[in-house]
Amino acid sequence: MLLAVPLAPLVGAIVAGLFGKQVGRRGAHTVTILGVLISLIISALTLQSVIQDGARFNQTIYEWMTLGNLKMEVGFMIDGLSAMMMCVVTFVSLMVHIYTIGYMEEDPGYQRFFSYISLFTFSMLMLVMSNNMLQLFFGWEAVGLVSYLLIGFWYTKPTAIFANMKAFLVNRVGDFGFILGIGLLVAYGGSLNYTETFAKSAELAAIKFPGQDWMMLTVACICLFIGAMGKSAQFPLHVWLPDSMEGPTPISALIHAATMVTAGIFMVSRFSPLFELSDTALNFIMVIGAITALFMGFLGIIQNDIKRVVAYSTLSQLGYMTVALGASAYSVAVFHLMTHAFFKALLFLGAGSVIIGMHHDQDIRNMGGLRKYMPITWITSLLGSLALIGTPLFSGFYSKDSIIEAVHASHLPAAGFASFAVLAGVFVTAFYSFRMYFLVFHGKEHFHHKPFPGEHDHHDDHGHGHDHTPHESPWVVTAPLILLAIPSVVIGYLTIQPMLHGEFFKDAIFVNHEAHHAMSELAHEFDGAAAMALHSVQTLPLWLAIAGVVLSYVFYMVAPQIPATIARVFRPIVTLLENKYYMDWFNENVLARAARALGTGLWKVGDQGLIDGVVINGSARTIGGIAGLVRLIQTGHLYWYALVMILGVVGLMTWQLWPHMVNQLLNLFGR
Repeated sequence: MLLAVPLAPLVGAIVAGLFGKQVGRRGAHTVTILGVLISLIISALTLQSVIQDGARFNQTIYEWMTLGNLKMEVGFMIDGLSAMMMCVVTFVSLMVHIYTIGYMEEDPGYQRFFSYISLFTFSMLMLVMSNNMLQLFFGWEAVGLVSYLLIGFWYTKPTAIFANMKAFLVNRVGDFGFILGIGLLVAYGGSLNYTETFAKSAELAAIKFPGQDWMMLTVACICLFIGAMGKSAQFPLHVWLPDSMEGPTPISALIHAATMVTAGIFMVSRFSPLFELSDTALNFIMVIGAITALFMGFLGIIQNDIKRVVAYSTLSQLGYMTVALGASAYSVAVFHLMTHAFFKALLFLGAGSVIIGMHHDQDIRNMGGLRKYMPITWITSLLGSLALIGTPLFSGFYSKDSIIEAVHASHLPAAGFASFAVLAGVFVTAFYSFRMYFLVFHGKEHFHHKPFPGEHDHHDDHGHGHDHTPHESPWVVTAPLILLAIPSVVIGYLTIQPMLHGEFFKDAIFVNHEAHHAMSELAHEFDGAAAMALHSVQTLPLWLAIAGVVLSYVFYMVAPQIPATIARVFRPIVTLLENKYYMDWFNENVLARAARALGTGLWKVGDQGLIDGVVINGSARTIGGIAGLVRLIQTGHLYWYALVMILGVVGLMTWQLWPHMVNQLLNLFGR
């Protein structure tokens, strides 16, 4: 049954990808949806067994090769962590598959798109179900490859091609660190298997890095986290994620909200027995997460593309998860991963529904008053926004507040800055989320006298005439919104006790409670989900969120001249934000040019000058010169050869006299 979980989407991907013309559009979406549905059902049954019966599974499925004592295998590890991830991946993937029927209705690459998203689901399931680092790396690289294909799905669009290459290159930087970390663990631990490596964690913690005073485990953990920085878009390897919005909206929900970008969070949680032994690595993780959570949130304030607002929100929330990892609150990070998957997928799909209704206009300044035209999209987007900002009783409230409390309870040196960042981030998140909400669904209607994209074509990609009136999306789009809105509201309330303070993650996540007290203090203060919601009225985060909502309402509904005035007064800061802290400029004009100069230098000096010029051509010229000299004595005349033979015989007969003759000559010239 477990084999069917990743293989069912793989079969669907193969059928839709290789036989798309034969099966047609209906066949392509039917077979891929059926494959993901099978995976979801088996994943749900697996989760039920894990919860009710305490079921566990950790076995090798296939042994690929053995190199000495090192075994390279394919195997599954099923516990609370992997079972939860399986359900999240398959449920969100199923919603995206259904949604895609409506969103990509008229796209010529319909079958290819379904093949890609089904292949992505297979890759992600292989990653989360793995019981060894080889399979983890396979899934890690496979989701990166498929994301490259999906971001550049519209391959005739230059911005999409630039975006997918950018994502691919930035992830290569992170993955280089990731494979170095795996290599260190394998070199010193002697195994690719999780349990065997974790069993040697105490021994690994005592080893110093060769030639340095650093601890080997600290270096390995930081290298592993660099991999997570790339995949989970942490500063400064975050630059690829906003540009990836160039791909179709369904992949934004699948890849950049619920699954691929959370792979790094999952990986660090899985490797918690190792990270717990390095406070240096935990401090590094916390600082990176805090920077991402706060400063990426600031960028969301000035975005006008509806998808990019949600994209920067994703970056900020990934920062929250990373901060929780640094505080040793791994279960809290994974809890926020789960709740965030539902409400962020909802917000992305809601944004896609708005884009359909607006005939592919993505600028929120051209919207307004859509509530009466798109009631289902409006209410589900509101629920998603309330969950995102941490409204009490909504799912995001329980996970975000738990992160804030965990950081406050952490005693690591980086906790002070991280605590400020996550608190300030609450206000920022509420402000930019409801700025988008108010500009899209309330206020004046700004779309009547502005041409929609593609106006000259008379019809958009969905075949709708441009009458300057938005419309509600079809049921294949709105049904996933409703199904995602339900867990966005209730999942936090229902699962906080078992996931954070029960034994749901027993055997999956390890915390050294003697050294790191955050989870112990959270458990001591927890009196139930309802009591936590009631207590929130006495805490700062709730009032910061309310302040953010109220301020956005005043700025964009009551007095829209205020933000315009602020933008003029603080123009340098706005310019800094508009240029995304000049990170893209630095990467393109400094790093890329340095890399190009290095490559050109290696090519010109190393390849052409040294290898071609000296080693290859130089040796050829040397041999040619020697051959030219030798050729002079190869005359072909018998008398010349006889003379050479006689001179040779004379030389051999008199060779013992040569040193004496040389000494005589030296003495003669010396006088």
